[in-house]
Amino acid sequence: MVNQIQKAAVIGSGVMGAAIAAHLAGAGISCLLLDIVPTVLTDEETKAGLTTEQPKVRNRLAAGAIERLKKTNPAPLYSEAFAARITPGNLEDDLARLSGVDWIIEVVVERLDVKKQLLARIEQVWKPGTIVSSNTSGISIQAMAEDCGPEFKRHFLGTHFFNPPRYMKLLEIIPGESTDPEILRFMADFCEKRLGKGVVTAKDTPNFIANRIGTYGLLVTLREMLEKGYTVEEIDAVTGPALGRPKSATFRTLDLVGLDTFVHVARNVYDLVDNEAEKTIFDVPAELTGMVERGWIGEKKGQGFYKKIKNEKGKEIQALHLGTMEYAPSRKISSASLEAAKNAKGTAGKIKTLLSIPDKYSELAWNVVKPVLLYSADKLGEIADSIVEIDNAMKWGFNWDLGPFELWDVIGLERSVKRMEQEGENVPAWVKEWLAAGHTGFYEKREGTTFYYNRGAYKEADTRPEHISLKALKQQNKVILSNSGASLIDIGDGVACLEFHSPNNAIGADILTMVQKSTEEVRRNYRGLVLANEGRHFCVGANVMILLMEAQDGEWDEVDSIIRLFQNSMMALKKLEKPVVAAPHSMTLGGGVEACLPADRIIFSPETYFGLVEVGVGVIPAGGGCKEMALRSSQLAAGDPEVDLQPYINRYFETIGMAKVSTSGYDTKRLGYMGPRDSVVLNGDHRIYTAKQAVLAMDREGYVLPQEEKIRVVGDSGKAVLQIASYTMKLGGYISDHDQLIANKLAHVLAGGDVPAGSLVSEQYMLDLEREAFLSLCGEPKTQQRMQHMLSKGKPLRN
Repeated sequence: MVNQIQKAAVIGSGVMGAAIAAHLAGAGISCLLLDIVPTVLTDEETKAGLTTEQPKVRNRLAAGAIERLKKTNPAPLYSEAFAARITPGNLEDDLARLSGVDWIIEVVVERLDVKKQLLARIEQVWKPGTIVSSNTSGISIQAMAEDCGPEFKRHFLGTHFFNPPRYMKLLEIIPGESTDPEILRFMADFCEKRLGKGVVTAKDTPNFIANRIGTYGLLVTLREMLEKGYTVEEIDAVTGPALGRPKSATFRTLDLVGLDTFVHVARNVYDLVDNEAEKTIFDVPAELTGMVERGWIGEKKGQGFYKKIKNEKGKEIQALHLGTMEYAPSRKISSASLEAAKNAKGTAGKIKTLLSIPDKYSELAWNVVKPVLLYSADKLGEIADSIVEIDNAMKWGFNWDLGPFELWDVIGLERSVKRMEQEGENVPAWVKEWLAAGHTGFYEKREGTTFYYNRGAYKEADTRPEHISLKALKQQNKVILSNSGASLIDIGDGVACLEFHSPNNAIGADILTMVQKSTEEVRRNYRGLVLANEGRHFCVGANVMILLMEAQDGEWDEVDSIIRLFQNSMMALKKLEKPVVAAPHSMTLGGGVEACLPADRIIFSPETYFGLVEVGVGVIPAGGGCKEMALRSSQLAAGDPEVDLQPYINRYFETIGMAKVSTSGYDTKRLGYMGPRDSVVLNGDHRIYTAKQAVLAMDREGYVLPQEEKIRVVGDSGKAVLQIASYTMKLGGYISDHDQLIANKLAHVLAGGDVPAGSLVSEQYMLDLEREAFLSLCGEPKTQQRMQHMLSKGKPLRN
């Protein structure tokens, strides 16, 4: 029995196989990537005098796939350097090497005969105990392994990664009839903890869970459109955020997935189910197959339900009219129900609002939601054992905010079932029995604990210790302190968590006040502090609106006061005599970065986009960001006063001056934001737990607040080097006059001002330089224009 996976092999180096190998490499797993041996030389290989017997040719498919991983956007690799963990090979020369790995994943063409032949070859070299899995999106696991030996079958299962594996949380694990339950448990635990996946256990049925329900829902929507004459834009206006689904809604999603792929998945169910009514739904409409025949299969071919064109107006998005098969400029759709839903708060509020205001789009929403709810209920027990597996599969695999049963609860179970029956729908017996027993929902909350429907009774939801929910803790009255912008929450074992919850988690006076109150509370009563939240983004920076209003009114004392409060709050975190650990995720920009930098450790989520981006609004970091980067440069050269600091400062000058943002939690190292004690936790759901454990570990070790260090700076001569660089950029036409002004201010601060090179200065001295530069830039009309543009357009202005 495998108790750990250190080495893996992926067979099939197509888009999905290579991306799975990239994800494994990101998790620190050495990976062998194999494919077939090419039989024909490329023109380049012929010119180079190569033959089909040479390794460079024989491994070409896998080697080429690894190179493409470095260039693909969005990037499958957390860091380009991780590609070195993937070794290319081929199925003829390297098949025997499979005996040296712990996990073999086949990702070849979706044909049962091909997969069976491959498994037979794998079994010939298989080392007993090695786990083997198929990444099939819908072919029977049992049928694939039916000719294999009993011991091989015990170690065989389905592991259906959703595409792209780095970004899509869902992993469906599908046992065969003979799969060892211990291996199933091990893989679920391993894939959650090591690969960062949201794991659901699916039954060995066509298309498993997410694709079965998701495909059904898309086909139901398409049929509703064809029958009622809705347009592509109307469908997408209703089936996006208004229903708690992604902005890509229905048809942009199909374009992204690829219509050819979608048709294949739908036909798989059509071919394998016996129920005629279900078969009818999965019979792909002729309009869709016609688009595939024309090659209009979505983004990979430049057109599908939408296409982009260039005309005299610039870029224009056009939508397809299925009746005429012609494109026309995409129209904005509006109605009373849609506008009200847009303005409603939260997913539940939007959905209830959309369905409660009677108009054609409210009716459309009901007509596409209703069959999905009924189908999900009908398939419970057939495709999955619990409603939680189904709900999680749809949230993690299709990015729905609510799974079908959660959505049903929001709509109102009793009222909606009554309406369904009035409309002649056949509601599954178990749903009616549940209602008859006096229950009003599939889920129930009791003192912060969730219970769900399970075989006629409520069952407590499984909770892992690694899953710390701030929302649940607040429901359990664990809030210590709170105001409009932030809360301090008791997360157990003497550790508190400071949670931001302002709009977009932008930092204003309310958050800064709570930072100072929290440090005092933790100093008195707790072992340490975690900085984390469960918002869409960790923090998008400071509240620019407040700064702009004060600057436009000439209230310079007020701007100065805001910056001092920011700086003092960050220093309060840094000087807290208890361990502080930050756990950022998603967008962590500007002030969000400055809130993390004073921590003793940072636990990054893999998808953390981290950067000091203040130049985008015409200022420089003034909450300690510049000071912390200068301190890091000084620390990197510590112990040897002869070491040249300039290269270190140059690096941070470029990073901040160009507003560089990391492409992942791992990429923070390349930009110099990751310190020697910082790390990445692959499962973002484990961030708060991991940060808490880090606090407890430091506390057990006898935490001692590090003494404040003097910062060695490059001084006036180093500033000149930086300013020459900005002058050169201006001469080359790469930056504007205002960009150069900002760069020169940044150079002044990072260099430590007009002091001799090698001078030792205090942190407060550096903070004063930051504040002075920030205030002067706020007075510039072009900076105020940049702030206004960012607030109104959501993107930087280069004036």
